[in-house]
Amino acid sequence: MQLFDLTSYPYACARPVMLGTRGAVATSQSLAAATGAEILLAGGNAVDAAISMAIDLTIVEPTSNGLGSDAFALIWDGKLHGLNASGKSPQALSPDMWANRSQLPLHGWLATTVPGAVSAWQTLWRRWGKLPFERLFEPAIRHAEDGFPVSPVTARSWQQRAKNYLSLTGEAHDPFLTLFFSGNQTPHTGEIWRCSEQAATLRELAATEGESFYRGKLAEQFIAFSEATGGLFSLDDLQSHQAEWVTPISTTYRGLTVSELPPNGQGIAALIALNIVEGFDLAAEPRDSVVNYHQQIEAMKLAFADAHRYVADPSTMDMTTAELLDKAYGAQRRGLVGERAIALAEPGLPQGGTVYLAAADDELMVSFIQSNFMGFGSGIAIPGTGIALQNRGAGFVMDEGHPNAIAPGKRPFHTIIPGFLSRDGQALGPFGVMGASMQPQGHMQVVSNLVDHGLNPQAALDAPRWRFDRGNRVFLEQTVPRHVALGLSDLGHDVQIVADPGMFGKGQMILRLDNGVLVAGSEPRADGMAIVL
Repeated sequence: MQLFDLTSYPYACARPVMLGTRGAVATSQSLAAATGAEILLAGGNAVDAAISMAIDLTIVEPTSNGLGSDAFALIWDGKLHGLNASGKSPQALSPDMWANRSQLPLHGWLATTVPGAVSAWQTLWRRWGKLPFERLFEPAIRHAEDGFPVSPVTARSWQQRAKNYLSLTGEAHDPFLTLFFSGNQTPHTGEIWRCSEQAATLRELAATEGESFYRGKLAEQFIAFSEATGGLFSLDDLQSHQAEWVTPISTTYRGLTVSELPPNGQGIAALIALNIVEGFDLAAEPRDSVVNYHQQIEAMKLAFADAHRYVADPSTMDMTTAELLDKAYGAQRRGLVGERAIALAEPGLPQGGTVYLAAADDELMVSFIQSNFMGFGSGIAIPGTGIALQNRGAGFVMDEGHPNAIAPGKRPFHTIIPGFLSRDGQALGPFGVMGASMQPQGHMQVVSNLVDHGLNPQAALDAPRWRFDRGNRVFLEQTVPRHVALGLSDLGHDVQIVADPGMFGKGQMILRLDNGVLVAGSEPRADGMAIVL
């Protein structure tokens, strides 16, 4: 049974679905997508292609991720496997370091945790890689050393972020500013950008199978700069890091199994929201109806209330994923959705700036995401390496009694989430929508587009999006019909129309039909593409 119509495109977009049989790749930057195709054509498998795209994206889309990112992945090889490659806070953290702060900083060393992306590349390649590890780095080295033309969305993002980063001062930030904002300038669309420092680091990583980042030359440079500029990291923090295999979590939605990674990520929010809206007949109304938008927005509010209260490093959570994903609990939360907007959603159970890519071949399917969190991340780059560090430590909270309270040796709440779809124990394929808190919202909207309204992968990505913010504030894309915006406002939603499509995430999807054909779609709001073989 086919979920969707391959010939219907109800929303304005110049892209049809891409169809192939040998393999498929999709990501948010066209050069990185071409890298994935290059690796497949060189004899690599979907995991090789995914790793190579991830490596290349650190170069060609530095506004969203970097060599100091964290990463997560879901991999299908006949069974679904989960990988959590997020890092922990330094062991030297102590409460007096934030005692006089009203909130945690968004930049600097206190906002940084151990970067995990390189460990994800290592771990995935060692289990499934087919080509030599060094081969996967070749396209990224070429782009870093020879240069590449900066693509339009990346150039705009670079310019938008300049104000925040150029305000940073101090020796900890100087190498970062020199690297990405030399002369207080940002590159324009089509301008060639290159970085020999990153090329040298990529060669070092390729030659050492990534070990240098945690136990070699690069690790020593990392720690030396941390010690010299007020950081808290030790070699032990890096050496003890390892990516962790985890069991994916899932829910069923009208016969489709939707899978995410377990906490410390927010994927569970998408599943909670799907459990809530499953009790509404969304297919009975047009997709672009007021009631359809209202019910999904309210479900997402309630899901976020739970996620922000309970999701943390699994070792400190005081509620289980099973409790939060219980269908009866979803029905209980559904009862709170009324005809008007909830002004402030509360958590239940009282009793108790990212890149995404997908790859597939005839045996493997990969859903992969990595991020520096807020744009370029912490505003810290290790001198001479081009390694820009993420600022995932900003995901902690300062409430000592909260499961996500900042503490040493702990993973923070994470926003980045890869998704995966299956049915009756058989893989359909990877999907994801990047963009901070937009991610679970994008996951729910895309799944509903597929299941409730029969949209194909490209149309499901093209469709207008909404984004819940806080309280009862909702951002709507300009393409949302006017009657929907007015109707939501009448129901008590604080509606704001937003011109910037980047606020609504950047998604990719590859699904396999019953006859083995791969169907790929790519985000029209990004610079990327889907390529099939």
